[in-house]
Amino acid sequence: MTASPNVAASVKQRLLNLAKKRGVEFNRLLTRYGIERLLYRLSRTCHERQFVLKGAILFQIWRPEPHRPTKDVDLLGSGTPDETSLAKIFAEICAVDVEDDGVDFAADSVRTEPIREGNSYLGVRIKLMGRIGVARIPIQVDVGFGDSVVPAPQTAELPALLGHAPPRLRAYCRETVVAEKLHAIVDLGFTNTRMKDYFDLWFLSVNFAFDSVTLAEAIAATFDRRSTTIPDALPTGLTDEFANDSTKRAQWLGFLHRAGLQTEEIDLEKAVSVIGAFLVPPLAMARTRDLRKLSWPPGGPWQTVPEPAQ
Repeated sequence: MTASPNVAASVKQRLLNLAKKRGVEFNRLLTRYGIERLLYRLSRTCHERQFVLKGAILFQIWRPEPHRPTKDVDLLGSGTPDETSLAKIFAEICAVDVEDDGVDFAADSVRTEPIREGNSYLGVRIKLMGRIGVARIPIQVDVGFGDSVVPAPQTAELPALLGHAPPRLRAYCRETVVAEKLHAIVDLGFTNTRMKDYFDLWFLSVNFAFDSVTLAEAIAATFDRRSTTIPDALPTGLTDEFANDSTKRAQWLGFLHRAGLQTEEIDLEKAVSVIGAFLVPPLAMARTRDLRKLSWPPGGPWQTVPEPAQ
């Protein structure tokens, strides 16, 4: 389907108006819209059960207000990480016939490459091009494989920016996101530069409720699947030494600046303190398998759950 020039012009103007209203960069909103419409096309194909939505886009499902901007899409794939098969799938997604939303995705623009970190193979990266009129929307999709998803994925709906039909896809639960980000903190230790993980964990801990059993089970499943021993000592990435390191503080401020976040909202020391209070108890439960039922209200602290009356 080729977008109508009139529809494309209308969509672009509405996005410009929305960017001005929200006080965000137009290109960021353009990318967000492109991701939304690509995911909608995925949801309309026979391939939608092959993928689970993960990554920063989930925060736009869980909270109506903007979180931090994301320039790409993260998916968990099933089956074999075959680049040729994935290229064919995403070419089909680009070409699927949907109601006119002003976006053209070029099936012949799909490119794939392996995602590697050192000697580790992490998945497949897909790059493709969308357009709204003459405005280009480069989109990157990172597809990982083999992760344990506990709790089971739930169908979720990504809010549509301009009132079009929204994408509905299987998605990670918050506990799975927490478990994977905690694993990165434990695994990387002092070499960790992923300040977005610290921000996301802080954000989740102050805005959402959790129960200790579900969270501990998610942590245990993630560490088991990744063959990582759960430490009995405080992880390096949650220590005062890490939080007060000048290089880490500079990395934190740099992340906040690049993401367009308020630098005075929270400092790294406070974020690490909150994250530690949030995650040390369920991490210990995951290690010992002593699952005590506690509840975490938004902002904490952990509280004992009263036994039901007999």
